[in-house]
Amino acid sequence: MVEVKTPGPRRLLVTGAGGFVGHALGAALDARQIDWIAATRRHDPALAGRQVVVGDIDADTAWRDALQGIDCVIHLAARTHVLRDDHHDPLAAYRRINRDGTRRLAEAAAEAGVRRFVFLSSIKVNGESTPNHPYTAADTPAPEDAYGLSKLEGEQALQSIAAHSRLEPVILRPPLVYGPGVKGNLLHLLGALDRGLPLPLASVRNRRSLVYVGNLADALLACIEMPAAAGETFLVSDGEDLSTPELLSRLATALGRRARLWPCPIPLLRAAGRLLGRSHEIARLTGSLQVDAAHLRHRLGWRPRYSTNQGLTETARWYHHGRS
Repeated sequence: MVEVKTPGPRRLLVTGAGGFVGHALGAALDARQIDWIAATRRHDPALAGRQVVVGDIDADTAWRDALQGIDCVIHLAARTHVLRDDHHDPLAAYRRINRDGTRRLAEAAAEAGVRRFVFLSSIKVNGESTPNHPYTAADTPAPEDAYGLSKLEGEQALQSIAAHSRLEPVILRPPLVYGPGVKGNLLHLLGALDRGLPLPLASVRNRRSLVYVGNLADALLACIEMPAAAGETFLVSDGEDLSTPELLSRLATALGRRARLWPCPIPLLRAAGRLLGRSHEIARLTGSLQVDAAHLRHRLGWRPRYSTNQGLTETARWYHHGRS
C-alpha cells in the first residue's frame, strides 16, 4: 500500500545546488514553493539570497549555522572524478568528500534535529554492468572503482548515524543522468552526432538504463515528501532501457540530424579502447547496465514525469540553444 505524501518540509538544505542535478532540483523545489537554501563552497551569484557558504565539504566542515531551522537535507555534492595527475591516492580524494563529508553532514544534521536526509548516491555502488539481469535495490553492493566504493561508504556512514538518532535516511542510486547541462561522454556524443561524424557502434546490442534530470529531481522530491521513503534505498530510471545505437539514433533525431553508424566487431572496439587508453568509455558504450526501479514505484507510487523521448528532446534543445 502506498502512503499519501505529507506536507513538505518547512525548510530544506541542499548541497551541490549549483551543479547539474542541483539546477533541476532547485527549479522543481521552486515550482512546489518549498522553502530551501543552498550550502555552497564559495559565494555563487546565481544563488544570491538563498545560500550559506560552508567552504569545502569534508570531515571538518562546520554545519551548525547552515542547519539552523532546517528539517530536511538533500545531499547532492560529491567528488565525481579525479584528475590522473592530481592525486597519488584517488580513493582518498573520493573518500574525503563522498564518505567523510557525508558522515560529518549526517552527524551535524542529527545533532540539529533534522528528520529527513536524502543522499544522492550512484548505481556504481551496485557495480558496473548487468550481463544477466538488472540491478535491484536489494542486491548486495559490489562497487568496482574508487568512486563507487566511496559512495557506498557514504551510504554506510549515513545509515550508521541514523541508527542511533532520529534521522531518517533515504538513498537514491541513479544510472546515467542526462538533460540540459549534461557533461562528459554524452556531451561528446552530442557533438559527434551534430557534426555528422561516423561512429563504429552499429553492431552494439546492449541495454542501458538512463534517467532524465527532470525525472531525477521529481524522484528526489518524492523522497522528501513521502513518509514511506524513510530508511529506504531506491534505484531510479526513466523506465525505458536503450541500446547504444538506439540512444544515438534518438539523440540524432532530436538534433535534426541522421546518426551515421557503421558496424564494427565488439572485440575490435575493445582492443582499440585498450590501445587508446579508453577502455572504460568503450565498456560503457558496448556493455549493459540496467536498473529495476520497481521498489521506488511500488513503495512511493512514483512514475517518471517525462518520457525518454521528451528528455532527449530537451537535451538536444539545450545543446542547440541553451549552452553558455
